[in-house]
Amino acid sequence: MPPSFRLRPATAGDAALLADLGRRTFTETFAASNSAEDLQRFLDATYGEALQARELAEPEAWHLLLEAARGEDECEAAGFARLRRGEVPDCVTGPDPVELQRIYVLKAWHGLKAGPVLLERCLEEARRLGAKTFWLGVWEHNDRAQAFYRRHGFVEAGDHLFMVGTDPQRDVIMVRSLA
Repeated sequence: MPPSFRLRPATAGDAALLADLGRRTFTETFAASNSAEDLQRFLDATYGEALQARELAEPEAWHLLLEAARGEDECEAAGFARLRRGEVPDCVTGPDPVELQRIYVLKAWHGLKAGPVLLERCLEEARRLGAKTFWLGVWEHNDRAQAFYRRHGFVEAGDHLFMVGTDPQRDVIMVRSLA
């Protein structure tokens, strides 16, 4: 029987959990493709508990936690997402954009519909916020993720630079209309 998932907004008390999930999911996904030094620089700059606390307090950002039921009264964190309004690349031309800045699911939950559950809730949240355009950046060599986003209506719109430590990498910008 597939697990049941629940989603909830992350709160200020979730900073340590988000820092841990961010470090674990990013490492699972990208460690083999990056030097240990660059990976560590990125993790330290992006997923510290204090930084997560500051990000949780940003008024134009929203965080969701995906939890998987392990029993009747027991859940464990399976993934997270971060949406935000802010700077938009020139290739994102649709009205009222919201970025899906982060969406990660622990590998233990891959193939169990955790990703689609989390993405659908992000789309609902973006609509609730009044967004008409939803966009994200995905590493150019992450074919699995790009295929996932295409299945959910995203199309390629351009690219931008994404730094992992000192390593400049190309992210494909993908967009979809929420209208």
